[in-house]
Amino acid sequence: MTQIGIIGGGNIGEALLAGIVADTEGAADAKKIIVADPSQERLDELKDKYGMVTAHEGREAAEGTDILFICVKPNIVPIVLDEVAEVLDSNSQDTIVVSLAAGVTINTMESALPAGTTVVRTMPNTPMLVGKGAIGIAGGRFAEEDQLNTVQDIMSKVGEAVIVKEKELDAVTAVSGSGPAYIFLVVEAMIESAVQLGLARPLAEKLAIANVQGAATMMSQNLAEGGDTPSVLRTKVTSPGGTTAAALRELEESGIRGAFFRAMEACKNRSEELGAPKPGANATNGDS
Repeated sequence: MTQIGIIGGGNIGEALLAGIVADTEGAADAKKIIVADPSQERLDELKDKYGMVTAHEGREAAEGTDILFICVKPNIVPIVLDEVAEVLDSNSQDTIVVSLAAGVTINTMESALPAGTTVVRTMPNTPMLVGKGAIGIAGGRFAEEDQLNTVQDIMSKVGEAVIVKEKELDAVTAVSGSGPAYIFLVVEAMIESAVQLGLARPLAEKLAIANVQGAATMMSQNLAEGGDTPSVLRTKVTSPGGTTAAALRELEESGIRGAFFRAMEACKNRSEELGAPKPGANATNGDS
């Protein structure tokens, strides 16, 4: 089995670990997975749940590893890259380095690691914590197709994983990276409206959440089967002159489409700003 290293035992690191270990088809061996985290308490907790190998330092997770996942905050990534660079250079195999940190570009990683290191940048989202994530994957200059497919296969254990170009990741961030918050806000607004209309809050919460779950399942099934698009599904449940039509007219006249476009455009622009080279930073590598 592939030797896997995970640096960072927080929520994202645990979600990835849980997905790998739970994969019965892949017959994942927890002893082939090493997780590095500075907190011994956290490591003990994870080991009790998943049985993997633990380490305090990132270099231990990188040594002899086929794939190294970096699951730390963006500001910590440069520190981690500096820590593991020498180990990766001495590894006998080509270690694939995968970042799950927002805004850390492929150029940043390639510049900090030994020349020729295979780098993959991903944009996950929080639903991967429940195995329902939407993850964009972009390969660096030295990433081969089979290596990207390997990363995609692993990431698919925690959600829908798609391979894109790095220049598309900012748009991916606007759709799925930040997308869960849009849905949370929509549900929040539905709950508040339902309460104002006379429903008890617990009932409003149950109905609003079930509504989103059901709609998402319908869209997902139709997409998988080549069936109706969301637009067609909406049309099918909207009777002329009916209650749904009255509600949708109010949403359209309130500018819901424009609001979503402006929100997602602002998200994409901010993602580009966060990933832009800092003054004095090495920017010699080309775009992917």
